[in-house]
Amino acid sequence: MFTLAAWNINSIRTRLPLLLSWLKERTPDIVLLQETKVIDDQFPSEEIENLGYNIAMYGQKSYNGVAILSKFPIEDVTQGIPGFEDDQARYLEAVIKGMRVASVYVPNGMAVGSDKYAYKLDFLKHLYLHTQTLLTYDEAFVMGGDFNIAPSDLDVYDPEEWHEKILCSTAEREAFRSLLYLGLTDALRALHPNEKELYTWWDYQRGSWQNNFGLRIDHFLLSPQAADLLKEVSVDKQMRDVEKASDHAPVLCKLEL
Repeated sequence: MFTLAAWNINSIRTRLPLLLSWLKERTPDIVLLQETKVIDDQFPSEEIENLGYNIAMYGQKSYNGVAILSKFPIEDVTQGIPGFEDDQARYLEAVIKGMRVASVYVPNGMAVGSDKYAYKLDFLKHLYLHTQTLLTYDEAFVMGGDFNIAPSDLDVYDPEEWHEKILCSTAEREAFRSLLYLGLTDALRALHPNEKELYTWWDYQRGSWQNNFGLRIDHFLLSPQAADLLKEVSVDKQMRDVEKASDHAPVLCKLEL
């Protein structure tokens, strides 16, 4: 069994001890990280490499940043979505053991109708176009990370409160569905189609974690070749309950390679 994880770490330097202990305990084969919030020169490579991981990174000072950790060699690394002029470090793609993987951090969008919302939809449009190309390669492809979209009301603790708000607006959900219509599989919903409270993010405000006011905004999307190998998907919720936790929990995806 081959385990991939996707985790918005929300500052890798702040949460490095947490990440290292989690890597030792869970021993995932590949980890897709988002919001590393560090330039490449200051990425804590040595500590992670000492645990047997190779690293590809695409960093930025104080904001954004994505990385891929792998127990196997990392090849054919691509920083940023090809064809999309973007000064933010939000997309990192590589080939590992013949499988293409991508760590994705979709913009939050801040508020429906804002400039940042328009940027989010533009990012998603270019992600769609690039995915269209990747699916012509006839290879297993796994895209994981923080999409900042709750795909349906089932993924939201209070659909009425979040109706047409950021993360849950119609345009965002349509952009997410367009990726599925290309032929990608939402791994968690493939195995847990109707299960409630499979949240991956709880705000630091309003006692969200304590009251389980969560949203499912972190996802694994699999090409048909990867979906055929899918065995398990889960949310490692206990990592949201530890001291100095990220506001996101890791998502674990197991494939039968």
